[in-house]
Amino acid sequence: MRKGENPGEVIANLKDKIEELNQNVLPEDVRIIPFYDREDLVNLAVKTVTHNLIEGILLVTFIVLIFMADWRTTVIVAVIIPLALLFAFICLRVMGMSANLLSMGAIDFGIIIDGAVVMVEGVFVALDKKAKEVGMPAFNVMSKMGLIRHTAKDKAKAVFFSKLIIITALIPIFSFQKVEGKMFSPLAYTLGFALLGALIFTLTLVPVMSSMLLKKNVREKNNRFVHFINQKCTALFDTFYAHRKLTIGLATVVAGVGLWLFSFLGTEFLPQLNEGSIYIRATLPQSISLDESVTLANKMRKKLLTFPEVRQVLSQTGRPNDGTDATGFYNIEFHVDIYPEKDWESKLTKLQLIDKMQEDLSIYPGIDFNFSQPITDNVEEAASGVKGSIAVKVFGKDLYESEKLAVQIDKILNTVQGIEDLGVIRNIGQPELRIELNERQLARYGVAKEDVQSIIEMAIGGKSASLLYEDERKFNIMVRYSEEFRQNEEEIGKILVPAMDGTMVPIKELADITTITGPLLIFRDNHARFCAVKFSVRGRDMGTAVAEAQKKVNASVHLPAGYSLKWTGDFENQQRASKRLAQVVPISIAIIFIILFILFSNARDAGLVLLNVPFAAVGGIAALLITGFNFSISAGIGFIALFGICIQNGVIMISDIKANLKLGSPLQEATKEGVRSRIRPVIMTAAMAAIGLLHYRRIDRSDFLRPVHLPADCGSSV
Repeated sequence: MRKGENPGEVIANLKDKIEELNQNVLPEDVRIIPFYDREDLVNLAVKTVTHNLIEGILLVTFIVLIFMADWRTTVIVAVIIPLALLFAFICLRVMGMSANLLSMGAIDFGIIIDGAVVMVEGVFVALDKKAKEVGMPAFNVMSKMGLIRHTAKDKAKAVFFSKLIIITALIPIFSFQKVEGKMFSPLAYTLGFALLGALIFTLTLVPVMSSMLLKKNVREKNNRFVHFINQKCTALFDTFYAHRKLTIGLATVVAGVGLWLFSFLGTEFLPQLNEGSIYIRATLPQSISLDESVTLANKMRKKLLTFPEVRQVLSQTGRPNDGTDATGFYNIEFHVDIYPEKDWESKLTKLQLIDKMQEDLSIYPGIDFNFSQPITDNVEEAASGVKGSIAVKVFGKDLYESEKLAVQIDKILNTVQGIEDLGVIRNIGQPELRIELNERQLARYGVAKEDVQSIIEMAIGGKSASLLYEDERKFNIMVRYSEEFRQNEEEIGKILVPAMDGTMVPIKELADITTITGPLLIFRDNHARFCAVKFSVRGRDMGTAVAEAQKKVNASVHLPAGYSLKWTGDFENQQRASKRLAQVVPISIAIIFIILFILFSNARDAGLVLLNVPFAAVGGIAALLITGFNFSISAGIGFIALFGICIQNGVIMISDIKANLKLGSPLQEATKEGVRSRIRPVIMTAAMAAIGLLHYRRIDRSDFLRPVHLPADCGSSV
């Protein structure tokens, strides 16, 4: 598929063309039958996202109804979700971008409607207070536009800056490069546009709908559930406030321990998306013949079909059809189509099935296997430059020395736990007939070098003597020795070359003829030759596995002058993305601090809001540790969203406290009232996060959506 094209449209057009070929072009007994249809994965992704969006909207609406206990406020808040998503879709369409599984599945509805919740609750509380002051009969007939406008104006500043801060927190995602940039930039754009749409509708539509729906009978109902939560949270706050020094000390210790626990997290580039199939690459000895390679391919294909979890297997021998990869008969690729895991009677996981396949295929000696997935395999090869998830590249001018070092590294990596699919991507392996002319012998017999080279070219390789024309086509007429006169070194040495005096001299008298094993392929990276060792990591996090491998390699492998090592593939991607986060996240936080300073006009309040960040991070770190997830770029994006959410809560809390101070309330009372006013929206957000965790538990653990939601949901709850 061409870059930038829509997969849905391309696949539909391709199917139409195949149908046309089957009906109108191909013979009756010839049909094109698809083996692998990527539309199945696309449809599954669309179905998953659609189901999650609908279910998420319903769950969020249910939570709002429980806490607000008023259908009108619930409708006002709930309508923001589809409108914000529609706004995001329109913006993506204008930019020529499409939404994908990651961008749509990673949207947290709690982030989108939090501003609307604050606005609606503020208007509802103000109207309820007014109704109690003047009485319900008088309230039902009076104009409420002024009160709604005044309340909306008071809340608008905090809501605007809160959404602006969350959008600013997405800056690190926009800075990603290469693979991670391609994958996560749609997420940043989709979430950014959804937040912008939610902000616009919160500041415009919510007050209008409030004036239309909240005209009469606005009263805060006796919600026992909310009353119970308010009572307990207020009592808890009073306890902590009475022991402020102890509370601050304990909070500092918890934050310090929590941040220290981050060092116990494993690291990886990205959790894998389950594509519903397996892609196996077998690398045979490079000197193998086509017949033997095809025979082995048939045997291995039949063995893979013995697994009940496998639906069908397609094998390819040699280079791919498009000719983009230079490879030989030693390369066999298997596309293993498997049934959905829910239908497996064996109850194996996909990783366990791969282990069993690897065990069964190990009966074929001298073959390196690599297990991946169709899309993942293409991405990994594009990222590392070799056919493997991770690769160690040995750079140097001498290919023989580079391969010797690669073999040494291969043996060392074999001792590292978690490293699988290990193999050397060899350069050397092509049998060569080398004829080295002896200048002294040429001069002795009076033979010209050009004559010897011309005879060798004609006798062994063949030389065009004339042309044969057939209509518009033409063919070379080749002159070449019969095979029996060029089949080995001895026969080639008997080939005669004319000397200047007319005598005939055999080539063996003029040159040294030997057979050696020379380079089959010469791989280059940035114009430098390299030999590579490829491997994957399973059953262990990539970060610690590669760190152990690097330590062992650096201790045991001593590189000659002019040689160097480079660790590429997923590891290089992870290091590059982590480095970019380390550079851009502080800049993003600095920009957020400037925004907070503009909002509060003093550094003390801005710094107080930023204090939420480490405490929220502790919740995210604990969630990853408890669930067993590694810290990946997906999880890093979850933390980025978390920082925006926790700062938003701090902004609204400080704004409420400062508003109470302006009304003349003492600091202690203003703080208590600010906390009391934020209990319901904060608990609502936490409840949405908890529902989100339960909602995403049904997604396969290998899916990379859950690491995005875990830090954001658990951290915001903390």
